[in-house]
Amino acid sequence: MTQKRFEDISIVSCGTLSLELNHLKKEGFLDTPQILYTTPGLHQDIPELERQLVRQIERARQKTPYVIVVYGGKFCYVNVDQPTRLMQTIIAEQGPSVARIEATHCMDMIASEAERERIAAEAAGGEPVWWMTPGWIKFRKEVFKGWDKGLANENFPKHTGGAIILDGVGYMDTYMAEKPEDFLEYADWMGIPIIPWPVSLDRFKKLLLDQADKLHAAA
Repeated sequence: MTQKRFEDISIVSCGTLSLELNHLKKEGFLDTPQILYTTPGLHQDIPELERQLVRQIERARQKTPYVIVVYGGKFCYVNVDQPTRLMQTIIAEQGPSVARIEATHCMDMIASEAERERIAAEAAGGEPVWWMTPGWIKFRKEVFKGWDKGLANENFPKHTGGAIILDGVGYMDTYMAEKPEDFLEYADWMGIPIIPWPVSLDRFKKLLLDQADKLHAAA
């Protein structure tokens, strides 16, 4: 990509998406000076999520005038103590030089709802699916921190279509080849099949570009 679109923009993201973002930076699409991550799985610790997110945005601003936050708007930040305080509230408080990718959660960044419905129909016969990205595999201990087998049994088996991994970086091929026992143990713990599903990162790229264009247009 010849045109510089992110050279004055830092990325602040949930660490769960580090595989995809590092891939885009390595291939040259994401020409950002820096990507800063928060700890994966902080959707289970809202106060810590907010602390880390604001801190990383402040760090990012020391290097670039603009920041794109890669966090979902609906499911990643659910504040039960302050229900009216949303992810978008936090972003708005940072001022006009900070924008957030327009998606509800990390799976929505990789595949739209319509695309997920199509994949579910093809891979799971339209049965309920538990969606994940490769980061949910790599950072299992963080994403499912505090979960035991009992909690897993309460949540996963009702997804009779299994768990589908939206893999845009080829992570699952390597993981299953190098750690087949871990893969089987993970599926056994969930109590449902884990189905890797190759996808492109085209939607993710577009969502990032949309925010870069908005930031530059408002400058």
